[in-house]
Amino acid sequence: MTEGIGARVGRIISGTVNMLVEAMEHSAPEMVMEEAIREIDTAIDEVRGELGREMARKHGATNRLTEENRKHEELTNKIELAVKEGRDDLGEAAIAQQLDVEAQIPILEHTIAECGPREKELEGYIAALQAKKREMRDDLRNFRNARAQAATAHTSGASSVPSQGRVEAIVERAESTFDRVLEKASGLPGSSPTPDRKTAMQLAELDDLARKNRIQERLAAAKSRAKKE
Repeated sequence: MTEGIGARVGRIISGTVNMLVEAMEHSAPEMVMEEAIREIDTAIDEVRGELGREMARKHGATNRLTEENRKHEELTNKIELAVKEGRDDLGEAAIAQQLDVEAQIPILEHTIAECGPREKELEGYIAALQAKKREMRDDLRNFRNARAQAATAHTSGASSVPSQGRVEAIVERAESTFDRVLEKASGLPGSSPTPDRKTAMQLAELDDLARKNRIQERLAAAKSRAKKE
């Protein structure tokens, strides 16, 4: 969805409220109210789609994390074997791969942790939209009943549309239903400023030196463990 979920839900509900007010002021209130219900159905489908994508993202990250952990353990065994065989070159290669694996694991863990609250948030939006849909259906049914009673009673001065007080009550309920949900919507933090070209090159060189140092330290540690065995 190109529009934020919170903004999307807020826009749908705001539009629904406007539709209700418009329905009471025109000659085809049933049609307007039915259109409002259909729009809520569309919003529910879109949020469900977003929830499905979020669940798939979490599932994929979980599977990938399992695979990376397995690969890390496998590389540890290979490093120990290389040290025992006196093949420092193979040990360094395995350690380099292991460092790459370790760099990915925190990202995958963060993705999984991030998906949980997001899924709950989307489920909350769906529940709120469904609640509003039930209210809209009740409003439409009450409207039809009131019109049918007015038509049969032939009461002097009776109106076939709900009173202005009824409209205000509908609007107030629509707003209060979503206040709690919309308050949960939050923005993403801003990104850090991009370093200049020279600084970026220096940082890249420093990262490379640090990586080589970690490889040598880990290789030395593996040799130390091998000597103790």
